Amino acid sequence: MTRLARYLKPYLWALLLAVALLFLQANADLALPDYMSRIVNVGIQQGGVENAVPPAVRASTLETLLLFLPEDEARQVTAVYSRGEDAVYERADLSAQEIATLNPVMAKAWLAVSGLPEGADAALIVGMIPQQIRVQIAATVAERFEAMGPTMLVQAAAGPVKAEYEALGTDGAKLQSRYILRTGGMMLLLTLVSVASTILVGYLAARIAAGLSRDLRAAVFERVQRFSGQEFDRFSTASLITRSTNDIMQIQLVTVMLVRMVFYAPIIGVGGVIRAIGKSSSMWWVIAVAVGVLSVLVLVVYKIAVPRFKIMQKLMDALNRVSRESLAGMMVIRAFAMQGHEERRFDTTNTELTDTTLFVNRVMVVLMPVMMFIMNGLSLLIIWVGAKQVEASAMQVGDVMAFLQYTMQIVFAFLMLSMMFIMLPRAAVSADRVAEVLESEPTIRDPKEPQKFTEDSDGTVEFRDVCFRYPGAEEDVLHDISFIARPGQTTAIIGATGSGKSTIVNLIPRFYDVTAGSITVAGRDIRTISQHDLRERIGYVPQKASLFSGTIASNLRYADEDASDETVAAASRIAQADEFIRQRPEGLEAAISQGGANVSGGQKQRLSIARALVKKPPVYLFDDSFSALDFKTDAALRRELRSYAAESTRIIVTQRVATVKGADQIIVLDDGRIAGRGTHAELMETCETYREIALSQLTREELA
Repeated sequence: MTRLARYLKPYLWALLLAVALLFLQANADLALPDYMSRIVNVGIQQGGVENAVPPAVRASTLETLLLFLPEDEARQVTAVYSRGEDAVYERADLSAQEIATLNPVMAKAWLAVSGLPEGADAALIVGMIPQQIRVQIAATVAERFEAMGPTMLVQAAAGPVKAEYEALGTDGAKLQSRYILRTGGMMLLLTLVSVASTILVGYLAARIAAGLSRDLRAAVFERVQRFSGQEFDRFSTASLITRSTNDIMQIQLVTVMLVRMVFYAPIIGVGGVIRAIGKSSSMWWVIAVAVGVLSVLVLVVYKIAVPRFKIMQKLMDALNRVSRESLAGMMVIRAFAMQGHEERRFDTTNTELTDTTLFVNRVMVVLMPVMMFIMNGLSLLIIWVGAKQVEASAMQVGDVMAFLQYTMQIVFAFLMLSMMFIMLPRAAVSADRVAEVLESEPTIRDPKEPQKFTEDSDGTVEFRDVCFRYPGAEEDVLHDISFIARPGQTTAIIGATGSGKSTIVNLIPRFYDVTAGSITVAGRDIRTISQHDLRERIGYVPQKASLFSGTIASNLRYADEDASDETVAAASRIAQADEFIRQRPEGLEAAISQGGANVSGGQKQRLSIARALVKKPPVYLFDDSFSALDFKTDAALRRELRSYAAESTRIIVTQRVATVKGADQIIVLDDGRIAGRGTHAELMETCETYREIALSQLTREELA
């Protein structure tokens, strides 16, 4: 995934905003168990009494409390209370830290006097006890509650404190409900903050992931557009389709989860551990056991599932390849009655992919119940241990409930990370496959300082001792090819199948680069010219005619979007395509389906030729592009072409002797070497290879 990280740069601000929102959401989620704990501990068990330092206390009660406090602690208490009206002492404004310091002091005093009668009688009774005895009583109380933490002391003292509130005229029921409603309101507010953050993060994650996948598809398409023949030999069409669709979709899905979970889970996990230990430091081992068991489980699943993800992507390539071949060759399959064979071939690949996918899914299905079992067992363990802690007055009930929720948050955070660790390898495989395409630098590149054709540059094409070897091949397929194709002339290349005819044509537009020697156009080495400028001067008609979905007009204007109607009409007429175009009610606006499936092979070939003629380039390359034409149409087309492209260089590759008879120059290839060069008449006299080809196709009378 890191190989594609640079494509996230446009979304950096959105990513940072998502992280900030996740931090806000995580803190809101972490605060909820604490507020729930307060409702249980303070709102329910303590009746709404938050601390043992009430804002007001009767003079008689305070005097009684002070009698049970050591002198230093008594001074602390009297320092914060001042006598007001009606014999009531009022507390000064204290910070939360100051109240926390006084809480255990006051709580012990409240507990010491909790068994005495109220009011002045209590002070009178205590006053009759000698000072030494009171000190011993205070020491005994302190020793008794020594094991209790500050929160447990406050909870134990909540009863007498609440009684003091009621003695001062405060409604205890309202005090309790007011605290619960206030705390519940904070929980509701935090929940709304969490919900809003979740929605916004989900939106940002979707935007980032969708934008990233869009950019990756565009980058892959742009890179493939610049691929030479060597790169297409390396990446199959089926593989490129899979990488552009399924692989990028995997990256998109994981990106959403990365943004949504990977930043959120660590905050929840770390924050949950800190807060859980804050509730009970003695129960840390419960969390350690849960995380340890889950770690082992995830590691086992990781080792089992990850290798299968790599196999799945390769099988996806294979399935796409088989499907594409079957659909493209459907007529051949039916003609040879091989439907059963193709079904078995497809079924084999499909079954392998299905079995692998099912295996991975079974592993994932087992993972979830096991994790739920661990979580439920963990809940029971926490409740059991927590009950012991409550019984020993070491924890409050609300703290046990909060500890349980924090532990569940920690486990869920770990579960989210675990799922990411399992899914990430598949996305990493997909990312590597996409990055492999994006990092594949085309072997054919433009020079740093390309030369330019001048306005008077012609279409002369010259091969100078050209040798060529396909990448990975052990031998050259072309050997020392040298010839000149001049403007206004037709240069024909003929030879047996596999002799290298199409290879020569593919070298001129730089679909491949020569291994040795050089090719020049208008006197300039084509390697010193930018590919765009070079191909702008070439009208190319491939061996396999290719049309695009749209209309006849859009296909013909593919070579020149600004071509006039007259130019399009002239190109159609010369390519002998005007007749079948006129037969269609829509004419040039007649629809062409994908790949030109709704026109015949000959019509497709004529439209392909017309497309090149619309361009009016200095150089025409016809790679066996007359093969689907009958002899009459072939002859008429070549006759019209000679006058239409009178000033252009015309290079025709063919296996038909009838097509090349009238050529100004014929190059005869045999096993990658030039076996003869000249006109038809000259080659019939001097070249055995040409003569054998000619006599195999035409009679001597036809060749004369």
